[in-house]
Amino acid sequence: MARPYDLPAMSALVCFEASARKLSFKDAAAELNVTPAAVSHQIKRLEQDLGSPLFRRQHRGVDLTEAGAYLFIALQRGFEGISDAIRDIRSPAQAEDVLVQATTAVSAFWLTPQITAFWKHRPDVSISQMVSDSVVTNGRSDLCIHYGPMPKDDPNCMTLFRDDIIAIGSPGFARERNIRGIDDLQRVPLIHVVAEDTDWTGWTDWFSRFDRPTPGGRGIVVNNHMIALQLAREGAGAVLGWTGLIGPMLDNGTYIPLAQERLPSPHPFYLETRADASPQASAFRDWLIAQR
Repeated sequence: MARPYDLPAMSALVCFEASARKLSFKDAAAELNVTPAAVSHQIKRLEQDLGSPLFRRQHRGVDLTEAGAYLFIALQRGFEGISDAIRDIRSPAQAEDVLVQATTAVSAFWLTPQITAFWKHRPDVSISQMVSDSVVTNGRSDLCIHYGPMPKDDPNCMTLFRDDIIAIGSPGFARERNIRGIDDLQRVPLIHVVAEDTDWTGWTDWFSRFDRPTPGGRGIVVNNHMIALQLAREGAGAVLGWTGLIGPMLDNGTYIPLAQERLPSPHPFYLETRADASPQASAFRDWLIAQR
């Protein structure tokens, strides 16, 4: 076990987590009520301490490196544990109004922007997230977003969206590998997401839908969709993307479709509401459903 003085300063980790979540030093600084220069300084010190870059600095913001994505997920899980402990200690009257559980990718690419938009209408409702890529069955969350077969005839479960699954990669990856269509994907590295508790549709299902065999060549296996997307962004391989999650990144050119084929998602992203949900949780649920 690492000794306390072997670990980076908590202030640096807090700055990193906020910057990684928002992919912006400026927005992180606004959240933490410090200057962007202070956040940048903390991040540089953390990178020097770890001996690895955590962000790629770009003209319009920052992106996580693979090491940064790995640390971000670890911190999210750590903060989640701290949040659970605080929630247990606090009295019920001090608890947040609404707690929503989601995977890392859903939180980063879909839920967080939705919460921000909701707050413009209901600033009186406090919403917190439990971000986890494993199923949490402690009953604390008011709302939970799932991907997979939705239980039938369950009034507490409602479809959020059902989108298309496409093969994507970075523009540089497509150019360097000369990828022009689905058959070219038979000869390039593929990034596979295999998570024990999440039924992500995989490459075997995708290729089978278009009467193609699953390539048997080199692949990369990870257990987190956000890390898979980060690897694809860095040009490590092709990955499957859900258009409802990655739409903005297709629009800005971060990723491009590597083939024209689109597989309608066999499962929806759906919202499960706790049976005794509060009026605030029900209000947020109704707002999310109305955005479909």
